[in-house]
Amino acid sequence: MNRFEYVVVSIDGDYANLKRTDTESDEPKLVARALLPPETTEGTRLLYEWMEYSIL
Repeated sequence: MNRFEYVVVSIDGDYANLKRTDTESDEPKLVARALLPPETTEGTRLLYEWMEYSIL
């Protein structure tokens, strides 16, 4: 399974904008906050693996 690393750029209501940090990517990814760990805030580094987000 693939592993992707992200950083939370901003939080807007029920959604968070994530920027990929393991490769060059200009386009932020919009993700529902319900899919992220509850303690996620702006600047949090996340790992996406096995269809699940966890804090690095």
